[in-house]
Parts: sequence; C-alpha cells; structure tokens
Amino acid sequence: MATLKLTIFKAKVLKDGRHKIRIAVCHHQETSYIVTRFIIDNLSQFKNGQVVKRPDAAMMNMKLRKILNDYQEKLDSIKNVEMYSCTQLRSILTATGDTQTAPTFQAVANEYIEQLNKSGRENYAKLIERNCRYFTEFSKGDFLLSDINPMIVENYSNFLRHTKGIGETTIGMMMSRTRTIVNRGVKQQLVKYDINPFAYYKIKTAPVREVDLSIENIIKIKNYRPDSKKLKVARDLFMLSFYLCGINLADLLQVDFRNVDHVEYIRKKAVNLKQSDQRIVIPIPTAATPIIQRWMNKNTGRLDFGYKFTYSNFYRYLTRNLNGMADELNIKEKVVYYSARKSFAQFASELGIPDGVIDYCLGHSDKSRGVIRYYTKVREKQAEVAVNRVIDYVEHPDKYKDFLEMRADIMMMRV
Repeated sequence: MATLKLTIFKAKVLKDGRHKIRIAVCHHQETSYIVTRFIIDNLSQFKNGQVVKRPDAAMMNMKLRKILNDYQEKLDSIKNVEMYSCTQLRSILTATGDTQTAPTFQAVANEYIEQLNKSGRENYAKLIERNCRYFTEFSKGDFLLSDINPMIVENYSNFLRHTKGIGETTIGMMMSRTRTIVNRGVKQQLVKYDINPFAYYKIKTAPVREVDLSIENIIKIKNYRPDSKKLKVARDLFMLSFYLCGINLADLLQVDFRNVDHVEYIRKKAVNLKQSDQRIVIPIPTAATPIIQRWMNKNTGRLDFGYKFTYSNFYRYLTRNLNGMADELNIKEKVVYYSARKSFAQFASELGIPDGVIDYCLGHSDKSRGVIRYYTKVREKQAEVAVNRVIDYVEHPDKYKDFLEMRADIMMMRV
C-alpha cells in the first residue's frame, strides 16, 4: 500500500546548511521524494512531520498539510496502485497533465480493433480483443499506455504463464500482439518511452508448422474423387489453393472469377502492413478451371458452396472435412488448409525457383535485391513459370526425379 508523509532528507543539505521539506512516497518497500518549496534552517525545526520552533511554523504546517492532502487525494484516485513502481507513482503525482484523458492501453487497442474489422480482418481483431481481456484482468482495469514498462511486461507474461496456465507458444503470440498495441501508440505519438517496455523481453517465436505434404500425398488428393459434397468441397478448395500458390481462404472466397485468366488481390492478412502491401497477380492454370467452374456463382463470380456459414464456422467445417479426407486416403501427415500453401512453397523451393519469386507468389515481402523486383510484369511472368513448373511436377513427378537428386547433392555439398 502506498503512503505519503512529510519528511526531511538528512543527506540532502543546501549549500547554506538549510533543508528542504519533502513528501516521501513509500511504495513496494521503496521511497521516492517530492520536493516542496518550504525550507527550514536546521533539523531542530522539524519534528514528527511538522515544522516547530519557528515564528511561522503554524502557517507553514497549514500550507504543507494542504499540499499533502492534495497529493493524497490524487493518490487515492489512481486505479491499480499496486501495478506501479514507486518512481512511477511519484511521476503520476507530480504530472501536471490530465491523466484522465491520457491514452490508455485499451483505447489504443479499441482503435486498432475497429480498423481491423473495417479492413475485413475480423479473426485477427478477435485475437486482439482476447488479448485485451487478459491484460485487463491482469492489470485489474484499464492502464495508462505511458505507465507500461519492462517490469509490467515481464509480470504480464508471468500472469499468462502461471495464473492462466497458457502454453509458451500462445504466450509468445499474445505478447507479440501486446507489443503491437504499444508500438501503435508510439507510432501515433501518443506516448514516448525512455526505455521501450519490450526492450528486455524476448518474445519466443512459434515453431514452424510442419504441415507440408509429400508429393505422393498431394497426388493422392489431386486424384481423389469423393462421393459426398462435404469431401468434394474440402478436396476442391485444397487443390484450388495449391494451384493458386497457396492463396489464403479469406482471399480465395473474395475472388471474382468471371471472365478472367488470372487472380489479382492484396492479401487480407497483409492489409495496412507496410512491408507486404503489394498486389499479387497469379495466372489461373488449366488444372484449376474445372474446380472454379464447378463452384462459381454465375451472378457474383465468387465460389458458392450453398452454405450460409460465417467465415469462422466455414473454416472449422473445412478443417474437419480435410481431416476426414486424410483418413479416407490413409494420409498419416497432418492435413489442414494451410498444407496447400506450405506444400506449394516446398515444391517450388525443391525445383530451384528463386526465393524472391516464391515470396511474390505467397504474397510475402520481396526480400530479393536488385532493380528487377520493381518490375511487376516480370514478377507476374516468373510467377506463371513457377506455377506451371510446380503443377507439372505433381503431374509428372518421375520427370523431375534425376533433377531433384542432383540438386539435393549440390545442396549437401554447400553445407
């Protein structure tokens, strides 16, 4: 519990031997001081928190009591006092600004959530909302953005780990989202830190999801002809994503396929992300045409499976049916929608397609150097070559057997 009291700091003596009267802020077994304008001539003029042995003692005590009461009233109005360090409390008490209008963690998060929803990223918005609920539970209310410090970050991580029992991978993702909100406040100049709250906290990255499939299993799925509609939908969406360079489901469901020979889009996941805000143009290969024709709504041009599910429910429905498909095909590897994307990227890499071209196909930021990356038409042509080569590999795997063995040997010699 934080306390305030009038005191003299004996070690701090003015050049003329006098002493300033201070207010001691005691909190978490630490003490910080607020200096007042009142000065006594020597230590004998201050006893038990009051000025004594001076003609103006009564007047000084009255004014000092008024100052102390004002600070006490301000201290009592601070929510979640226990979350602050002693130094932070002193800074809040002496701040001249209106802390009621200062930006809070929740306020910055709410603005971000609204922006995500407007841009169609509802799923990520829900993750941010979930993160905010945990942070609010941890801090026992809203929290000033300016008061978040490395100790708060570390304590929040421990709260997730020990109080909520959350696993390390999920903690890493939640701390990353917390950092995103803090960084938004910094970028919007709502807050300025002497030390960034995440300066000493290392966010553990999630392990890479090993969900890419072998060429044999991709061929099994390609040749699969199920009887039930739900498994047809699962098979067709998986293969269509694979044929279109692993396009995300949210983006695929928004494509207008009427009278086009290519897919052109900006990844929903990358909207408003500076490093990835690029338009992707992918040719529609011949192998994808039957799938599109089977499910395309002629009025809208979009894929229509006759379901009225929300996106989240449809994604769960698809995941469940992909599992059912894997069981029927006796595929032991984990099969999820994302497997199509990972498998495309893996095959493209094995076939020697440059990383920059693969990045473009996947909608990642182009990490390659050189002027060529700025020529969109060149990238589009390279993407077409990449798609055709990967599909040809799936259609005729034996044709590439010698090449892949030779390339594997070369890569081994580079290690």
